[in-house]
Amino acid sequence: MDTDFGADAAAVERVVGQLSGIGRLGVAFSGGVDSATLLALAVRALGPDRVVALLGVSPSLAADERTAAHAVAGHIGVPVVEVATREGERAEYRANGPDRCFHCKDELFTTIGQEVVQRYRLDRIAYGENADDVRRPDRPGARAATRHGVLRPLADAGMDKAAVRRVARALGLPCADKPAAPCLASRIPHHEPVIPQKLAQVEAAERALRELGFTDSRVRHHGEVARVELPTAELARAVELREQVRRAVVGAGFRFAALDLA
Repeated sequence: MDTDFGADAAAVERVVGQLSGIGRLGVAFSGGVDSATLLALAVRALGPDRVVALLGVSPSLAADERTAAHAVAGHIGVPVVEVATREGERAEYRANGPDRCFHCKDELFTTIGQEVVQRYRLDRIAYGENADDVRRPDRPGARAATRHGVLRPLADAGMDKAAVRRVARALGLPCADKPAAPCLASRIPHHEPVIPQKLAQVEAAERALRELGFTDSRVRHHGEVARVELPTAELARAVELREQVRRAVVGAGFRFAALDLA
């Protein structure tokens, strides 16, 4: 409990204070830095026996991300409860409008409320929205959290993304510097249907790119064309390895590989 949080100490205490009166807490958990930091601070407030990590599992979650999430929760010392969600059965989600994230989060929080809360005797649910997220107009998932009464302690404490990463480093979390990893459905342009086949293609292509040594990537699904996004510093290497990159993408079921220079 003697971790030095420096300038973020007051925000950390606000988070801990908000959670400390809760009997048992479920944290909507992805393994990313926001939810992991919230999970670790929940343990700080309540102890590991009163906290459960709730991992939504569906075709939009990459297998590597699922494995990594379990590893991070294990590092924190909290059990993971996998919550099988069925957002793909919702016509509004499949339609992939700008509100897709709302239907995804609504499905997650609905399923937690119906199938998990009573089984694990949870008094409240929280998720890792940060203060930067609050200022963004394109976060429809936040509406679902409000609808279901889900807590957002990081945002309430004024912790932006930079502060979350600083706290994660102070806590020694292995995901402190992990790049953002939005769900696979985010790779499909709005109003193009989200179907399992497309999600599987994206997952396979991104995994193949990681195996080539690219540190962070997005493979945007444009029908037969995969639009590959890479960090600026890795664009030149992608050109040098263009044939391997092409094979990686074609092997995932696309016909063409395009490198996004922007």
